[in-house]
Amino acid sequence: MADPPPNVLLVHCHDLGRYLGCYGVDVETPNVDALAADGALFENHFVTAPQCSPSRGSLMTGRYPHANGLMGLAHGDWELHDDERILPHILGDAGYETHLFGLQHISQDTDRLGYDYVHSEGNLYPGVSPIVHQSNRARNVADVFTRFLEGASNAAGTSDDDAAESDRTPFFASVGFFELHRVEEENGRYGFDADHYEIEDPKEVPPLQYLPDRLGIRRDLAEMRGMVRAIDDAMGTILEALDRTGLDEETLVVFTTEHGIAFPRAKGCCYDPGIEGVLLLSHPDLVPRGERYDELVTNVDVLPTILDLVGVDHPEPDRLDGRSFRPLLDGEDEYEAHDEIFAEMTWHDMYNPVRAIRTERYKYVRNFWHLPKVYLTRDIFASEAGREVRESFGVPTRPYEELYDLEEAPQEDDNVVREPRYREVRAELAERLREWMIETDDPLLDGPVPPGDYDEITGWSVDAR
Repeated sequence: MADPPPNVLLVHCHDLGRYLGCYGVDVETPNVDALAADGALFENHFVTAPQCSPSRGSLMTGRYPHANGLMGLAHGDWELHDDERILPHILGDAGYETHLFGLQHISQDTDRLGYDYVHSEGNLYPGVSPIVHQSNRARNVADVFTRFLEGASNAAGTSDDDAAESDRTPFFASVGFFELHRVEEENGRYGFDADHYEIEDPKEVPPLQYLPDRLGIRRDLAEMRGMVRAIDDAMGTILEALDRTGLDEETLVVFTTEHGIAFPRAKGCCYDPGIEGVLLLSHPDLVPRGERYDELVTNVDVLPTILDLVGVDHPEPDRLDGRSFRPLLDGEDEYEAHDEIFAEMTWHDMYNPVRAIRTERYKYVRNFWHLPKVYLTRDIFASEAGREVRESFGVPTRPYEELYDLEEAPQEDDNVVREPRYREVRAELAERLREWMIETDDPLLDGPVPPGDYDEITGWSVDAR
């Protein structure tokens, strides 16, 4: 009798980007680094959107936000299309027992997600107050998940019979951490909940290369790094439990995030700091140990890759926007690397329609609305870091087109879209971006996209009876 397929553990957190030691950042993350050393790390993994719900929707569907319908935040009246199939649906239909731990933030209706068991889920919106997120903090989610692992191990260990092992029901677990999301404090400032985490000395914190080195930015970084350590500690708890229960031998571990850190020019922007994301995979048989890949991959590739690795077919493969990178891992088939990846933004806390294409060397950004030079999400605008750059980022208007030569300007601070020597590059990337929008039926091509609560906005009445 054939062995059951591997368990699938998908661990995801907020606003982490690649702010980890294993990605070269000067921060101590020994447990996440150990996971990277035991598996595969993707150096150039990017997400489809620099914001929470749309990017998470892509992770769970393998489709772009404008294709699956989740073009804004789930608590802002945006939802996946009714016919969208997400990872717990697909794995559940294939015989997996599906579990949700912690946050999810792709739907206000958890029942739509199709999990067999919902173990812990706090408030959907991650910016209300520090109190409502207690159940979603990394340490608490990790503890709940660890108890689940111990129960699963005990159930599997009730018999030594090989037939009993072959009848084992594999599980899919989505484990979502609240960190590194900012929270609103009593004074209206959005910080990193310093009362719950250890704060570093701002003077000792390495600055961000794409922002000016100012005290407010350093203070926010010093707070944020406490949340990074909380994530790393939680991963240590989970990895130790997998090892202790013996489930590490039969579990595919995927660790990722939905977009870049919550700082100006990162979260909410289609520059690299906004769309970069950690992606680590580990399994003793399916994933090479200690490999680092520099091919361009995107989070619409993650779902088809997971399905490919565990031997589950997607019910509608032609609808997928991503493709499996399993051939990179096992070398059995030729892998067709991406020549480019695409990113987008439509709605967040305001209308911000942007589409972007990135190749190994170039980034072309097309802006479709009148907005400031750099869009600041509400939590960033009301942060210390945001206050340091509001005047320089929030007052000038942005151009409709941006082109960056990433070899000459890796910080994307030199827009060369009008320079004659880049004329052909600009034309080629603009056309490729337009073709992608046509092929994926992007509603932005037909004009401005109304918000998710458009009916409520337009449905008012003066009749007081």
